[in-house]
Amino acid sequence: MTTPSDNPADLDRTDPEAEISARAEAYRNWGRWGQDDVLGTLNFIEPSQRVAAAGLVRDGRVISLAQSFDTNGPQKGWRRRTNPVHTMTDTGTDAERGNQGFPHGIGGADDVISMPLQCSTQWDGLGHIFDHGNAWNGRRAGDVVTSEGDLVTGIEHAASVIVSRGVLLDVGRHLRPDTGELPDGYAITATDLDAAAAAQGVVIGRGDIVLVRTGQLARARRDGWGDYAGGPAPGLSLTTAGWLHRTEIAAIATDTWGFEVRPNEFDVPAFQPLHQVVIPNLGLTIGEMWDLESLAEVCAESGRYEFLLSAAPLPITGAVGSPINPVAIL
Repeated sequence: MTTPSDNPADLDRTDPEAEISARAEAYRNWGRWGQDDVLGTLNFIEPSQRVAAAGLVRDGRVISLAQSFDTNGPQKGWRRRTNPVHTMTDTGTDAERGNQGFPHGIGGADDVISMPLQCSTQWDGLGHIFDHGNAWNGRRAGDVVTSEGDLVTGIEHAASVIVSRGVLLDVGRHLRPDTGELPDGYAITATDLDAAAAAQGVVIGRGDIVLVRTGQLARARRDGWGDYAGGPAPGLSLTTAGWLHRTEIAAIATDTWGFEVRPNEFDVPAFQPLHQVVIPNLGLTIGEMWDLESLAEVCAESGRYEFLLSAAPLPITGAVGSPINPVAIL
């Protein structure tokens, strides 16, 4: 089998089916961790790597990498993805009026939230994307995800797994030091990722969780959400599939809505081809809409781009994704 090229110039932009298929077959990890596997590349995280990552903590500083979960978020309703709706079911007003039915003057507040699981900072689980009806590890999609949820690779399996060495690749600042922001439609290449790592003095290794900053979130905060959700964006090129495979990283996240470059790199209709390769075929967990701005500032000031990262999903049984509050600890 010919190894697909890492050079976007070599893509046949008229044939997404062939380009996707070539990478799916070349980088497929089915059976690598056994037929019953539910974690995919998260298996690369070993206890020893967590111990080593804990040694990166010097100041005890904790930085949240989550966007807000509120009605001011970026979602526009595409495929019923809306921003969170937060509703109070008990309030201080109720307590003051004594109408809550509690004894001896005690009162309280309660609330409820309604939201799609992928409306803000989140992980894409292994049951989120299929390739020609196949889910992760070669299972039939209909056997995995039904109306009852993901019966096999539900996000709950990762609840105690995603803690490892985190590495920030600030590609935005590396390629555009004047603005720190990549333009919409910029396809990040494997060469770009390697160059950013080299410039920052880090080596990407097995079990790492890689965070790629494009700067698009900073632009959206300055100029308004616009088409941040689903519109044009910088992101990873389809040709980075080989890099994602050979580096043996555990997971990857970006500060964009869709992780990969948009519009996608074809002259004919295509939709999220890199997702189609890496989730069901590599078994790669993908994070989207992470807030990497504060972390990038601290990393630039300190010259340190590696840290302990904890990014546990909520153990929502059968979910194909999860909102998260990832934290970098330096």
